[in-house]
Amino acid sequence: MTRQRVINLGLPKTGTTTLGKALRRAGYSVADWRVRDRQTKHPELRKKMVGELIYKGCFETGDPLHLLDEFDAVTEMSVVRPGRNFWPQTDWSILGAIEEHHPGAVFLLSVRDPSKTSDSMMRWGNLGSKRLPAQHVPGLPRGYGATTSDLERWIDGHYRFCRRVFAGSDRFFEYDIEDPDARIRIGAFLGRDLPWWGQSNRNTGATPKELTATN
Repeated sequence: MTRQRVINLGLPKTGTTTLGKALRRAGYSVADWRVRDRQTKHPELRKKMVGELIYKGCFETGDPLHLLDEFDAVTEMSVVRPGRNFWPQTDWSILGAIEEHHPGAVFLLSVRDPSKTSDSMMRWGNLGSKRLPAQHVPGLPRGYGATTSDLERWIDGHYRFCRRVFAGSDRFFEYDIEDPDARIRIGAFLGRDLPWWGQSNRNTGATPKELTATN
């Protein structure tokens, strides 16, 4: 039987943590942003960033999920930190290699209104104010991303990219995190009931001010 692997293409602050918790409650082994110590029996993988492991697996073996065999699902794969900048969900070479090596892989796209997402990014530590503008992120070159208008354009572009890449594919499912039926619809797509759905990793930062000016 072909093994199902669940890959979420969502950007930060689009319910990726909520999806990870929901999939765990449904019995999936989930890699979310970082491999925790208790999640792996391989010491060399402990505390490693998921996005970094995806690229390492791809370039060493051709299979982006080679080092993540212990996991059924990946819900957050992007990394943007000093010295680490990985965005596999924006990279066709990675997505195509996953499709090729894992015929049972399915792809979710968690979406949220771009204006709400950009606002949340601005309030999430220094993600919008410092980290994104300081890096060359696909679709968001260095120097861009410090305003909500920059981020909204980038977020919308990512949604369009995923829709184009997976147009007509029965292995792709897009859902809005504010859809009250999201849990039911995701479960129907995966063929497994999701017993829990809610809101995790909630952003409690203050609403940003004067962040809509152009660069």
